[in-house]
Amino acid sequence: MSPAGRTPALSSRLPQVGLTIFSVMSALAQQHGAVNLGQGFPDFGCDARLLDAVNQAMRSGHNQYAPMAGVMALREGIAEKIATLYGRHYDPEREITITAGATQAILTAVMAVVQPGDEVILLDPCFDSYAPNVALAGGIAVHVPLTPGSFAPDFDRIAQALSPRTRLIIVNTPHNPSGTVWSAADMQRLTELLRPTEVLVIGDEVYEHMVYDGVPHQSIARWPELAARSFVGSSFGKTYHVTGWKVGYVAAPAALTAEFRKVHQFNVFAVNTPVQHGLAAYLRDPQPHLRLAAFYQRKRDLFAEGLRSTRLLLLPSVGTYFQCADYSGLTDEDDTAFCERLTREIGVAAIPMSAFYATPVQQGLIRFCFAKEEATLNLALERLRLL
Repeated sequence: MSPAGRTPALSSRLPQVGLTIFSVMSALAQQHGAVNLGQGFPDFGCDARLLDAVNQAMRSGHNQYAPMAGVMALREGIAEKIATLYGRHYDPEREITITAGATQAILTAVMAVVQPGDEVILLDPCFDSYAPNVALAGGIAVHVPLTPGSFAPDFDRIAQALSPRTRLIIVNTPHNPSGTVWSAADMQRLTELLRPTEVLVIGDEVYEHMVYDGVPHQSIARWPELAARSFVGSSFGKTYHVTGWKVGYVAAPAALTAEFRKVHQFNVFAVNTPVQHGLAAYLRDPQPHLRLAAFYQRKRDLFAEGLRSTRLLLLPSVGTYFQCADYSGLTDEDDTAFCERLTREIGVAAIPMSAFYATPVQQGLIRFCFAKEEATLNLALERLRLL
């Protein structure tokens, strides 16, 4: 027995994991009164009609546990949206599950299908939860870099990474952190590559409605062969500016959904009931998500135009609400040191691109979030001109 007052020794499931870079940079921004363009959340409110819909749901008595798979009206609305936008018909009863955000959705999908020793292909740079999810399932993360500079998928390297032990690949489009978007040719190539295999796919599509310059979002749901082997997830928090509500969903074939729900029922069971009812009512009008691309393109254009008057060089941003920039012409500092100095001395917080790699890669790149009020972006730009 442990002596009184002493914490027993622990064996960590995630020994290499500490605070995320998002928490670190947000804390540093708060400490120095910096404009926080690091963590990806809006600084503006949502549509008052959505608040009214949730309030009405609470007052109507929808305050007890929701069904494990989610409120049926919301699942039906999601099925209709996917069918309208991407031509894929998912059965709301057996193929759509409401989740506590997309992060939980991805973890649950990984836990549902990855056995100890299975390999999971991750395309670096990638969101920082992917690799810990694989580790928690006992899987082996196989990191394949996206093409430097363009961040396009390198299918030759993906093909080399496939093995008899490969169980899963995670595809994120529109892509965080780079702001790139997979093309129809990319999806066709992935289809051909996976056709002779039993490899499953997780499609992280939380920025599905944030695509610009007329570029279409190539949802995995558009591609029948891929959809047949995929969990496709999205986020109401991202779409409706309510990231703190943590509500998302997963659409998948019935056999995959059955396995997904076995895990879901024991790590979440049910998601916030009145919010689900409110979202179901709000989703009946498709205009809020159909107008989202134009809404964010205006912010992207404002921010990009302002950055052109700084010493930073812009990378293309065709999707998401992130803008990457190259600072290598200013200093030879590594990207973490540069972001820390940018926060302390200039008063603007960003995220170092190396944080999205398993083995940090120094490219002189940082990521900004432009999901902010115009006044917030203008203040940040004013400060960035001091670089």
